[in-house]
Amino acid sequence: MGVLRSTQGLQAEVDALRAALLAGGGHGAAAGWRRSAGAKRAPGAAGGAEARAVCVTGGISFVGFAVVDRLLRHGYTVRLALETQEDMDKLREMEMFGEDGRDGVWTVMANVMDPESLRCAFDGCAGVFHTSAFVDPGGISGYTKHMARLEAQAAERVIEACVRTESVRKCVFTSSLLACVWRQNYPHDRRFPTIIDENCWSDESFCRDNKLWFALGKTAAEKAAWRAARGRDLKLVTICPGLVTGPGFRRRNSTASIAYLKGARAMLSDGLLATANVETVAEAHVRAYEAMGDNTAGGRYICYDHVVQRPEEFDELERQLGLPGGAAAAAARGAGDDRPARFELCKRKLARLMSSRRRCTYDTYYSVAFD
Repeated sequence: MGVLRSTQGLQAEVDALRAALLAGGGHGAAAGWRRSAGAKRAPGAAGGAEARAVCVTGGISFVGFAVVDRLLRHGYTVRLALETQEDMDKLREMEMFGEDGRDGVWTVMANVMDPESLRCAFDGCAGVFHTSAFVDPGGISGYTKHMARLEAQAAERVIEACVRTESVRKCVFTSSLLACVWRQNYPHDRRFPTIIDENCWSDESFCRDNKLWFALGKTAAEKAAWRAARGRDLKLVTICPGLVTGPGFRRRNSTASIAYLKGARAMLSDGLLATANVETVAEAHVRAYEAMGDNTAGGRYICYDHVVQRPEEFDELERQLGLPGGAAAAAARGAGDDRPARFELCKRKLARLMSSRRRCTYDTYYSVAFD
């Protein structure tokens, strides 16, 4: 949604997607996509919603693609809501699906700024996964103040469309850890770190004053989603992942990653720079969705695999993203002493959810080897 791409960038994304789909072995994306061949078609408004028919916005983004893959592995029928002809062309160039529905995936055009367009896309689905995000590669940080405003507007309209669609009862919304960590005045006990969990919200004024546009956009969008869902007949869960990494992230998610890392020096020194492998993020989305059915999931979930604590780890992350190496890490080294981090991230809520469901054989721990 709202993605601006060059022809060269589009081709690089197509190549990366095709490579992911063609990857062999039980852990490969192709196994997941092909396994759902023969799934029943998701009906439209006339047929009502199938319990396992869902719609995914941003389904060809880095996170969205992984969510679609995981949904198909879990036996869902997926409708991809695509905003532009460019996105449709990308799918066509992958040459993996043929006619709509052949592999359990259908496509529909929908404008995320138009609730009626979204309602038509969601109609017949029992749930929605909103994974879309605005990205402007023309901005030096990959994200602008204007994008932050648009993202909040889009979030509100997606939730409004969910509420207005009779078949939709659940929505999983992709937010960010950045919507939790940025505040000007945290209470701080010198003896113990301050815990950052799902109850913490970033301060929009602080983000605005420090030009942390990506954090501002994620915070404002998630708050808009919660406001729109309040008191309505819709179950909403938000997933707040750290910096999303994993195979191919530097090619397919570099712009969002660079935007995420604005303010990385402060996050690194405060113990707040965390990464989440894309497979973990996708599994968290599906686990939360399934647990919403029996009311054992609700609210926000912080999601990460690893907290970057050493400057050398950050150097490696910068290197893999092709950024000028060592700037933030060197600053953290130079300013640092052996003081413990001021903050401690907490993901106990998600850990309880993940452990209460069946264990996923695809879960992998990633530390310094981000890609």
